[in-house]
Amino acid sequence: MHGSLFGPPNTGSHPNPVEWFTAHCDGGSRGNPGPAGFGAVVEDGQGRIVARLSEYLGKQTNNYAEYSGLLAVLKWASRQGVRRLRVVSDSELMVRQMNGQYKVSNPGLRLLWEEARRLARGLEAFEIAHTLRAGNAEADRLANEAMDRGMGKPAETGPSPSKRPAPQPTGRPAVSDPRRSNPPAKPDRQVLEGYVKDGVVHLLEGELPDGIFVKVIRE
Repeated sequence: MHGSLFGPPNTGSHPNPVEWFTAHCDGGSRGNPGPAGFGAVVEDGQGRIVARLSEYLGKQTNNYAEYSGLLAVLKWASRQGVRRLRVVSDSELMVRQMNGQYKVSNPGLRLLWEEARRLARGLEAFEIAHTLRAGNAEADRLANEAMDRGMGKPAETGPSPSKRPAPQPTGRPAVSDPRRSNPPAKPDRQVLEGYVKDGVVHLLEGELPDGIFVKVIRE
């Protein structure tokens, strides 16, 4: 995963001997807000993994978890004396906010953003870029493990549910009685805040899965 998003650093005619470190970080929340955690993987200039970070955060939002992962990486770099750091994240909102493309309107996120900017300015060089979730698989796994630990769930040691063999039927197959089946529960209504830019709605907090219908109310 090292070097997939960035070209060689522009060092000019006098290359700097300080190497670049690359950190993949991810955060998540089950419920948003809900049980949250982050995970991060740090590589040195040769692509060797030098650190794995993860932490359970309690009940927080997804964006809070994303920023917590970024802050953990920046604090690790500061403690280790790392001077050049590239960060890869699948949170487009956080990446654009850190790059100054989006404003940070949420007061809680703004405190985290200010702290991340302060730590980034303390480095000799800092870059942050967006990737799709598939490009952040290891960090995503660590974030989910942190959430599992915090929720008291056992670690997954066998194959993933999608790869487990289907149970073999034994005896007479069960027949469901439609008279006893409960109607599907209506999902709770969720209110999210956002803003429109170039005809696209950008959420300030939370995420929405693909394929659902939404109602946008102008304020």
